[in-house]
Amino acid sequence: MPTTLTDLQDDWRQNSARHTDDYQSGRSSFLPGLLPQTAVQFGVYQTLEILHKRLGNDTMRRALNPGETIDSPQKGQPDGSWLKQSNMVGINVRTIGSFWNVINYVLTLPASHDSIHLLPIWEPGVVGSLYGMVSWQINAEFFDPTLAQFVPALNTVEKQLKVVVNLLHAMGRSVGMDVIPHTDRFSEMVLTYPALFEWVQRDGASIVDHSSSVYRYVEEAIWQFLKYYGAADGTPLLFSKDIFFSPNHTDPSTGASRATSTQQTILSDEQRHRILFGHPQDYRGRMRRRIDLIRHLWAQGMETLPMTMAPPYRALHIDPDDFVTDEHGQTWYQYAFDHPQAMSRVFGPLARYRFYESKDNNKQWQLDFDRPNYPAWQYISQKVYECQRVYNFDFMRGDMAHVQMRPEGVPAMIGHYYDPLRSIKRYVRGNGVSHFAFFAETFLAPPNTMGYGDEADHLDAIEADSTLGDLQSLAVGSDEFKKEFARYDQLRRTRPVAPHFTVMTADKDDPRFDEFYQTGNLFRYFTALFLTDMPSYVGLGFEVRNRHETRGANEEYTKLYVFDIGDDRQPDKVTHGPFSWGQNAEQFAAISRIRLFAESIWSEIVGKETHWLVAPDTAGKDHIVWRHMEPTSYVFMASMSGQLPGMDVFKMMPDMKDGEVIFEVAECRVYKRP
Repeated sequence: MPTTLTDLQDDWRQNSARHTDDYQSGRSSFLPGLLPQTAVQFGVYQTLEILHKRLGNDTMRRALNPGETIDSPQKGQPDGSWLKQSNMVGINVRTIGSFWNVINYVLTLPASHDSIHLLPIWEPGVVGSLYGMVSWQINAEFFDPTLAQFVPALNTVEKQLKVVVNLLHAMGRSVGMDVIPHTDRFSEMVLTYPALFEWVQRDGASIVDHSSSVYRYVEEAIWQFLKYYGAADGTPLLFSKDIFFSPNHTDPSTGASRATSTQQTILSDEQRHRILFGHPQDYRGRMRRRIDLIRHLWAQGMETLPMTMAPPYRALHIDPDDFVTDEHGQTWYQYAFDHPQAMSRVFGPLARYRFYESKDNNKQWQLDFDRPNYPAWQYISQKVYECQRVYNFDFMRGDMAHVQMRPEGVPAMIGHYYDPLRSIKRYVRGNGVSHFAFFAETFLAPPNTMGYGDEADHLDAIEADSTLGDLQSLAVGSDEFKKEFARYDQLRRTRPVAPHFTVMTADKDDPRFDEFYQTGNLFRYFTALFLTDMPSYVGLGFEVRNRHETRGANEEYTKLYVFDIGDDRQPDKVTHGPFSWGQNAEQFAAISRIRLFAESIWSEIVGKETHWLVAPDTAGKDHIVWRHMEPTSYVFMASMSGQLPGMDVFKMMPDMKDGEVIFEVAECRVYKRP
């Protein structure tokens, strides 16, 4: 078995023609032995030639036409339950440079990895955070100029994304997008629709007004800015302020058109954004205009309230000793909770949508859950649906889905306006996408930790199909890992939602979590793949991730590419240059063997129900053993300690008496029954 990266590269050079022919002819679902760092260096012509021979001329012609749509492999499914058995791969496009390189990377993945989750795809804001979206436009940094040279019709990032989703569907993968219930603190959405967000007015380091009506003062200030400087696109302002700030969207609960202005003139979102910021393709012009508008509001003490995480969510004050001063001389203060709890966090660069009105004009910072702010629900539901419709996404990862802001916990009666992510899923499905699924970002924390009430009850209420969980944050073999694994297994059998067996996520490919990936990596991967009725999740680059006995360079961690920080004053987050792929040849070779073995038996086991022979957390055992309920010949064993038990483990399994080992790698083994 190759033991160094050079060995792996030499092996690929010697065998690439055979592996490529196997893939192109359909004998293999991927290119075995192809390192991801090699794949993303493929030339456009090389990739197109491989795919033409694999998919055929007609499919490639249609896929490369952004005006056509290749159907999802999940099209026709009655609901999103297919996601409950999906092996998902998460891809931060920034680590590989372009949407087109997603195709190159997927060439390295077997068909058993059947869904691709793209981290946020929209224009980022402060510190370049992908989760601080500044507009609904696709992030131009993911454009591939070489692809545009080879296929001149693909001359925009939007067209390239459409084609990439087409190709992924043709390659048998479902594709998901991140849905984010928040934006950059001063995003284009915040400034175009102040009523959809929560605002405060401050005087220096003191909040002087946090009433429900502050957004009206913001609207007036923005309108005066427009009247003074004129529309960015030259449009005559022949309408009133009320018309400009009154969106006309579809009611997510009924699908009916719901005008929020009684005026005759209705402006589209595109018109509003052009008036306020200019031409969509003029990124620098839009940014300059937005900065000028931010400074105009800042001078009057007006700013959005930052997003918070975990109870109590609201009741904030400004910390006068915690601030930064930008290059324009503006002082930005950090906010803090009046009554913080253990998990309370304030995210200074982000603002959450104002989904509910407040009680008593927000005097006590209490939300009125019986009074939804309807336009906010309408706006985000319609925007996500528009993106789904244009790019044909199959599922959404709901960011921060653990949020449940009601202090009394999950209510007995779940109304339409219980949770925005649930509302978005229903809206998309209600518009004819029956298979659209919901992957929820929750950590299955104890009650009243990340949100009020019990997270499992909340997941039922929001109608999530699967959820992330937190196995990636636990050391394999620890008592906590065993107990949580057993709990997740129980939840997926007794609840509508299925927790993922999570190998690694972008959030955990971070120096702070190195200890979790120094041991147990093959146990994680093997178990995630062969528990075929439990969904799994693995982040890009895990297959070659360095062990990191000591902290690696920042460029070795995918989490740090969620941001785009070039400020050396933040040494723990700053990156200089592109993502540096891991050099773990031993791990890649072992995972390659697992993938090749999976190829050989996948059609026999895919989707089969698990029957535990030694279940997780059984009397503290360090190994698990399982087969499938429907007749198959295979028994799977994986050890959390690195030591597999002997054959005596099968004393209570008479049908394994004469079984033989047909596959073994490190702490993982597969038997075939006679």
